[in-house]
Amino acid sequence: MTPLAKLFRTTAIKLALIYLAALSLASGAVIVYLSQNTATVLREQIVETVDAEIVGLADRYRIAGIRGLVASVEARSRRPGASLYLVTDFAANQLVGNVEGLDERVLAGESGELQRVSYTPLGGGDKREALVRVFQLSGGFRLLVGRDLQEQQYFRSLLVEAMRFWLLVLAALGLVTWIYVSRRVLKRIDAMAATGRRIMSGDLSERLPVEGTGDEFDRLAIGLNTMLERIEALMQGLKDVSDNIAHDLKTPLTRMRNRVEEALRQQDADAPARAALEATIEDCDTLIRTFDALLRIARVEAGSSDAVQETFDGGTLVAEVGELYAPVVEDQGGRLELDAGTGMTLCGNRELLVQALVNLIENALKYAQNPDAAGVRVTLEGYRDGDTVVLAVRDFGTGIPDADKERVLHRFVRLEKSRNAPGSGLGLSLVSAVARLHGGRLVLADAHPGLRAELRLPAGGASGKRGNGGDERDGRADGRTGG
Repeated sequence: MTPLAKLFRTTAIKLALIYLAALSLASGAVIVYLSQNTATVLREQIVETVDAEIVGLADRYRIAGIRGLVASVEARSRRPGASLYLVTDFAANQLVGNVEGLDERVLAGESGELQRVSYTPLGGGDKREALVRVFQLSGGFRLLVGRDLQEQQYFRSLLVEAMRFWLLVLAALGLVTWIYVSRRVLKRIDAMAATGRRIMSGDLSERLPVEGTGDEFDRLAIGLNTMLERIEALMQGLKDVSDNIAHDLKTPLTRMRNRVEEALRQQDADAPARAALEATIEDCDTLIRTFDALLRIARVEAGSSDAVQETFDGGTLVAEVGELYAPVVEDQGGRLELDAGTGMTLCGNRELLVQALVNLIENALKYAQNPDAAGVRVTLEGYRDGDTVVLAVRDFGTGIPDADKERVLHRFVRLEKSRNAPGSGLGLSLVSAVARLHGGRLVLADAHPGLRAELRLPAGGASGKRGNGGDERDGRADGRTGG
């Protein structure tokens, strides 16, 4: 996105443009209204003036005849002002007046009709416009009385100039509004957003800034800070409860397991007793692992700040996990196919991401075996997809129905076909929590056949390339559906 596009997406510039547009429309409407009404008033005044002069000159003509009319028109023509006069004989010859250059059709028009004409002032000059009435008098004489429109046009030009000046003022006001909103309002919003990001990263001691002005932002910050204090207290309580669970439940379970192991070492135990003791040890191990998983999920979802953050290459991480688990898959009569790209820079907790990949591989080994397939086949790969690093585990089993893909991410959820398999239903919950902690997400997609589980995490650095001499990834594997 270009810097100009980013600028127009900010709230400050949007508010400034809305403010400018609203004032411009309102100002334009007011000026148009004033212009039209003023033009109407001026036109009515011109018509009234012209009609009054026509009445006066007509009376003069009835009393003193053509000589009196000519003398009166000549006297009025010499006065300064915008009034126009013209008297012609039956042959359209000009007898007296201060107008010339009129179109012949003006004098030949219907008597008394109001006309907008162009004329030249007596003695020469530029063409002007006027409103005139022409009356036919007895004897074939014609009388023209009108009013120059230059004053009205000048007034309109003043309105246009005023409109231009006001638009400049509005632009300046919009700029001032943008500067104020961007520096005052949006700066505070950005500060709140930054504090929110630090809180979501696990630092619950952060608080929203309060400037002490008592405005809406201060009231909002005070209310949210009160809520954050309550949340911090609840999270601390949850941590204390979790620690108590770890101490009060795991410790007795560990002691019980140790006592059962000690009993197993007794040589006089019969076969049924030894089987019961071995089952008890297995159950204790399952409970201890469940407690460990629950505690770890709770701490990850709480954004535990004690997790070490580092920058590392995702391809190296995938290669190490693949090398570690390849023998495990081989022991089960299958194979692990590895495809680790390069240049996949990640920033996060390496141990948690390893645990997430291990959980996905173990799920593939436990629940995704296809009875129709020869052995177990699991693929582990990592590649760049734009600004995202994808760490994916695929199996070739029966997959998960679309209706259950979201549900299996919840704690203790196990599908019917997996009820009899060992496990607690916490593996995918932990993977999803780790993905959220790193600003990413876990995506479960159909692989046709099988299930494709993708950890999609924010990336940095150059685009990665496929390993093993492959070409660059475009974010989609053959026959696989990406997140």
